Amino acid sequence: MSFESTLPMGAPELMRVSVFKRYLDELAPLDESDPHQLPPSLLQDLRRFKEHGRHTEPLEVLAASMRHLRNVAMHLQDGERVLPLTLFPRQCLAHCPLSLHELLQLPLDNLQVLHVEPAVLRPPGDPQRGLVKALHLYHPLPLLSWEFAMRGSREQLLPEIAGYAAYRASAVLDLRPLPIPTPLRNCVRRLQRETTSLRQLSEWPGLDRAVASRLLNALYLQAGLIVSRSHPAADTDGWF
Repeated sequence: MSFESTLPMGAPELMRVSVFKRYLDELAPLDESDPHQLPPSLLQDLRRFKEHGRHTEPLEVLAASMRHLRNVAMHLQDGERVLPLTLFPRQCLAHCPLSLHELLQLPLDNLQVLHVEPAVLRPPGDPQRGLVKALHLYHPLPLLSWEFAMRGSREQLLPEIAGYAAYRASAVLDLRPLPIPTPLRNCVRRLQRETTSLRQLSEWPGLDRAVASRLLNALYLQAGLIVSRSHPAADTDGWF
């Protein structure tokens, strides 16, 4: 059973967290072969982040969905309501019952992942037209991934780019669609010319370790980051 199909997608009212949690408690455990379960490789990716008893963060689900090219629905806790966000990485789109303006006005660093499941909704143009919602509620995934990286709760590098490494931004990265302040845009342009470690990047004007980590995560999710494990500038990110 997939909960997303019961949600009033596109309606102004969102389900209360207490009701959603009761629904989750009533779900029977699903085995790995259940068609409503996430693929094992994606599940394994997400389970890494639950170590040490902490919750999975929205950015981690975004990264896993995009890395595995799997359509997933993550249900986010926004105060007392549940906000469904469905990701379509192949189409570079996301669906949300809120407008793009409303979504970006939320405190992204306070949103918590309650549940992740395979997507029921379909992207525009899908043959199953009954599962395609109003077009104005499909938002650009590159923009959302950038905002979640820069404004979300995660201040550490994603595991895929962490460790002993040096970083460079792709020369063909198109920054025009992204809401980047001029000082940060200048850092990205410099990073397109220079290869540097996280330690060195954190010392650039206007950056510190947290902002530098966010920037590298954001570039990675734009497919605009080159990670080198053998470059002379490579260093470990665990220097604090």
